[in-house]
Amino acid sequence: MPIPRRIASLNKRVTNKLTSPFARRMGGFGVVHHLGRKSGREYETPINCWVSDGVLTVALTYGPAVDWLRNLEAAGGGRVVIRGRLVEIGPPLIISTEEGLKRMSPAVRLALRSLDVTEFREFEVRS
Repeated sequence: MPIPRRIASLNKRVTNKLTSPFARRMGGFGVVHHLGRKSGREYETPINCWVSDGVLTVALTYGPAVDWLRNLEAAGGGRVVIRGRLVEIGPPLIISTEEGLKRMSPAVRLALRSLDVTEFREFEVRS
């Protein structure tokens, strides 16, 4: 089961603002820049992500019903700051739990399994 929605709501309002500066530079994290589907407002959301061979893999620790993912789906892609570098990404593609976990380090795999994270997405890195 992904992290509960009430925790996600707290993180959206408070924690994301505190962690975004660090997530822009730390390995295993990134900050998604996305536009609201209805509001058109710009948002920044820290995410767990890994880049390898031109593919960004994201562990959906809150499940697939999150605003940033729905915004990227609607827009057909977006931008992410990873290790201080802004990159363009294509639309999200569903990948299997096994494939997603395989792309993670053993320590991250263990943490994601303990949280019962089973949803992953991949994005083509375009720049």
